[in-house]
Amino acid sequence: MLNETVFRTEGLHGADRFDFWCERVGRTHAPLDLYSPHAADYQARQRVLDLGAVYVWPTTHQAIRFRRTTKLIRQSDPEQYHIGIPIHGTNHISWDNENAVYGAREIQVFDSSRAFQVYSSNGAEQFTGIGIEVPKAVLPLPQNRMDGLFARGMSGREGFGALLLQFLTQLSSDTSCYLPSDGPRLGGVVVDLLSSLFAHTLEADGALPPETRTRSLVLRIRAHVQRNLHDPELTPTSIAAAHHISISYLHRLFQGEHETVAAWIRSQRLERARRDLGDPGMAATPVHAVAARWGFPRAADFTRAFRAAYGVPPSDYRRQARHVPGAAVPSTPCS
Repeated sequence: MLNETVFRTEGLHGADRFDFWCERVGRTHAPLDLYSPHAADYQARQRVLDLGAVYVWPTTHQAIRFRRTTKLIRQSDPEQYHIGIPIHGTNHISWDNENAVYGAREIQVFDSSRAFQVYSSNGAEQFTGIGIEVPKAVLPLPQNRMDGLFARGMSGREGFGALLLQFLTQLSSDTSCYLPSDGPRLGGVVVDLLSSLFAHTLEADGALPPETRTRSLVLRIRAHVQRNLHDPELTPTSIAAAHHISISYLHRLFQGEHETVAAWIRSQRLERARRDLGDPGMAATPVHAVAARWGFPRAADFTRAFRAAYGVPPSDYRRQARHVPGAAVPSTPCS
């Protein structure tokens, strides 16, 4: 499991909860001035995932105002960007005599060297969101370009924003399949996705190093494959065409991966089918229908591939999984 720290106010005396939260937020991020109308009995929970130089933190809390002042900047400046993404709720932002309001799945960037104020709320419900702390030095875009992104909303529903949010959501939901040593590698993925999102927003793709653009393209291709596993026409040829690259270049992109493009597509399809076969809710769905659902139109081809991957035919796997849940065949690692 990744290195992870959990902070929660639950279990503390009501009068101590907000002070505890203020202290923890200040340690996790840059020093901030915090205020909440619920300070007398504050409810909050935050997980901090250590990804090397990068920290990702899913959080749930009652309404709160975060204020980064000039005085606090003079006292301490960690020289980092904070990326805020509301999942349920809104961020009301004020800076340099300007104001903006951003809702769910809108991505914002804040600079620890600039003053700002954010009021995060979700009506009578608790606010939930995901934050990222990333040192300025690890992002390839120059500071003068990054200034154009300050407090600017970027969509998390499409393009690189959707890829970023999908990755963060999946990572936050289950860290059990990763080792602490995987943290820096996962942090590198976050940095690549952020860099690509920022460069796209600024129309500054040329400012990114070639290796960052290459890794971002691979991430886009992987996301495209995951969305289209059901399509039997999903092939290296169709993938290359969808991304306006040659087939030979597509294969070169995957030379550093553990599998070829075609093998990776097949393993992803088989894993989705394996999960469905072990799902009690799909017990009435015929094996051939499960196969077709994940891009195997020929039942015989599916049976051969499944047996080669898991050592048993799909019908046998379903029977074993039904009698001993989870014991028939182990699942594949996180991908």
